[in-house]
Amino acid sequence: MNTIQNISNFSTSEKTYVTIGTFDGVHFGHQKIIDKLVLEAKKANSKSVLLTFFPHPRMVLQKDATIELINTIEERAELLKKTGLDYLIIHPFSKEFSRMNALEFVRDVLVNQLNISKLIIGYDHHFGKNREGNIVQLTEYSYLYDFVVEEIPAQDIDDVSVSSTKVRSALATGNLKTANDYLGYNFMLSGTVVNGKKLGGKIGYPTANIDVKEAYKLIPKTGVYVVKSTIDNKTVFGMMNIGSRPTVDGTYQTIEVHFFDFNQNLYNEYLTIELLYFLRDEEKFSSIDALVVQIKKDEQTAREYIKENL
Repeated sequence: MNTIQNISNFSTSEKTYVTIGTFDGVHFGHQKIIDKLVLEAKKANSKSVLLTFFPHPRMVLQKDATIELINTIEERAELLKKTGLDYLIIHPFSKEFSRMNALEFVRDVLVNQLNISKLIIGYDHHFGKNREGNIVQLTEYSYLYDFVVEEIPAQDIDDVSVSSTKVRSALATGNLKTANDYLGYNFMLSGTVVNGKKLGGKIGYPTANIDVKEAYKLIPKTGVYVVKSTIDNKTVFGMMNIGSRPTVDGTYQTIEVHFFDFNQNLYNEYLTIELLYFLRDEEKFSSIDALVVQIKKDEQTAREYIKENL
């Protein structure tokens, strides 16, 4: 898959099959749509193209809107690489771009820039300035510019919407198995290892503090998780705490990972942490000693889970 930043950087003499959307999560519902696109494009000897926008339109048009996405744009691109797509185009969404009307979008983007042969879109899809474009206009423009429009059935789009909602809900309640089942992969957090208070090292459990810089990234329920990561091409398991560390009077949320059987300086490393299993809620203990006793229990439970399931 070729990843292209900005529509203006895309050029091809071959016809394309295109779908448009956020595809946050790249879960089973999304994969069903993408599989259809890729298969049909191959049959027609055309190229498959997924056009998405970043920042998310609501982040630009509704500045005060709170938005939590399952994937960062980098995570989403990595997941889409596995789908068989020929091209992923990530176009910068701006207020200026939002003012493009429906005809301009079809003519200038889909036809002139993408060389479209077929557009596969979701049920009740709207586009263009003030979301004025709809399936009726698209169909009219398709006759004018000689491409085909296929609308994905409402039931399939409902399945996508339901899946996304269930993933978010499951992550918010610590039901990690449900979230991962819907995603078809392990939910992940990605970030740079930064300096922390170094309290973990003092109690025998040094941690890597993960700084997730994307404010829009969905952070799951606070608590302790069994996790894994790939470091120097090796799989490393461990446990992760998301929370404010109430036992030591923490005042802000941190994401801290203790890797098992691992001793390596990870400062400034960029890591992707996969969440495998939710161990327990965050608790405030009466003392550091009581906390250490619980951490040892967590480690034992985590190691047993890894041994039995992975």
